[in-house]
Amino acid sequence: MNVVDSSGWLEYFANGPQAALFAKVLRRPDQLIVPVISVYEVFKRVLQQRDESAALEAVALMEQGRVVPLDTSIAMAAAKISQDFKLAMADSIILATTWEHSAILWTQDIDFSGMASVKYIEKVHSL
Repeated sequence: MNVVDSSGWLEYFANGPQAALFAKVLRRPDQLIVPVISVYEVFKRVLQQRDESAALEAVALMEQGRVVPLDTSIAMAAAKISQDFKLAMADSIILATTWEHSAILWTQDIDFSGMASVKYIEKVHSL
């Protein structure tokens, strides 16, 4: 199973330099876990940068995977992860969801670099 964090989804939707790496994972929705916090983050960013129609299209693609709600178990695990690794709340929830489902987290967020079950892809900045 795979989880793509918000940075990966946004890279894919923007057709950024690393979009093809995330596309490999995103094109297999049967193997995709989507933390509900990622839906929030992606919808908000696409809404800010484009419009509501584009944001709704993004969420429709995300919903092809299995959207996982934030429950008590994940919330408590995320709190521990936040404390242990000094991660922000959303990042902690994403990592807790990844670990809960024995998945691989695909990300460009350097805060996850070197962590267990994480495939970190260095962000390429275009000029």
